[in-house]
Amino acid sequence: MKDANPLVLFHPHVPAMASKRLLETLQTRWIGQGPCVDEFERRFAERFAPGRGAVAVSSGTSGLHLAYVLAGIGEGDEVVTPVFTCIATNIPLLYQRAKVVFADVQRDTLNVDPAHVRRLVTERTRAIVCVHYGGLPCDMDEIHTIGREWGIPVIADAAHALGATYRGKRIGALSEFTVFSFQAIKHITTGDGGMLVLSNPALRPKAARLRWFGIDREGKQAGIWENDIREIGYKYQMTDVAASLGLAGLEEFDATLRYRQRLFAAYWDALQGLAGLEFVGGRCTDREHAAWTCTVLVERRSDLQRKLREAGIESDPVHYRNDRYSVFRGTRGSFPNMDAIEEKYLVLPLHTKMSVEDVGRVCAAIREGW
Repeated sequence: MKDANPLVLFHPHVPAMASKRLLETLQTRWIGQGPCVDEFERRFAERFAPGRGAVAVSSGTSGLHLAYVLAGIGEGDEVVTPVFTCIATNIPLLYQRAKVVFADVQRDTLNVDPAHVRRLVTERTRAIVCVHYGGLPCDMDEIHTIGREWGIPVIADAAHALGATYRGKRIGALSEFTVFSFQAIKHITTGDGGMLVLSNPALRPKAARLRWFGIDREGKQAGIWENDIREIGYKYQMTDVAASLGLAGLEEFDATLRYRQRLFAAYWDALQGLAGLEFVGGRCTDREHAAWTCTVLVERRSDLQRKLREAGIESDPVHYRNDRYSVFRGTRGSFPNMDAIEEKYLVLPLHTKMSVEDVGRVCAAIREGW
């Protein structure tokens, strides 16, 4: 029999101050891109990427696309990227007509395997993409070493990893390009949105032009624009309506992160050592997990999902290996780790509408067996 109080897999976190900030914005002349976006960019950079350029965009996906453009990725360029990630990581590479070269994952983290990346990089490689799966940073020292050896940038998809650190450093302060997501169910939400962080602040003006059709918006507003477009841009800007939600999220981010990490730790304490189950990403001591998801590897995944569903608990794989999608037909590779876990990984509920007792309910259902 299903529980009368179903436990959903994801739930948006809307900050206490969101309504107030949103109402204030709606009463101004700016509801599109305006001063709230400027403030959000500045405060985000101060908190997560000091000294770097931050460009607010309409989604994490659009931020990745801009990163690929700014990195000079073009037709025929090879890009080494994880085979396992949200499709948003790799779809923009197809718009650039790049050659996608998939790399295998690490079984214990589901992050990209640096050893496989090293074997795949050639003189035709233009960039390395990594994804901090679930909120756990990748092995960044190894990945950046490969990038430096070949003189190519590392582009980090940090959609899951806001607040994560790697060996004491903020994720946003590590790679040449880092992209965060503010999609509905992320740590901070702007309804949908993203932030592109640039290690080279000199690239920021170009990024700002490209997110607005190629127009020098600041110059236009100041009356000094030459009334010419020299670059192919997009409509990727964030609005003040969205940024007002982001600013509210920043105000209580530390508490949000701590709470999610507390839930993650409760899962870890209850599930480690359980026969037939492996906990993903719980053993790394040199990096701080942002706790966006709690993922486990289980035998007979469909049976466990059915058991949880009967108990009123949602679960799902969420992401899928990208080489199975038709749009990537023709990509080749050997992915023994991905093959081994393809039918095993499962995401359990983790969000701020849950309590530690809810985590206990999930774990109790799992420990009963399936």
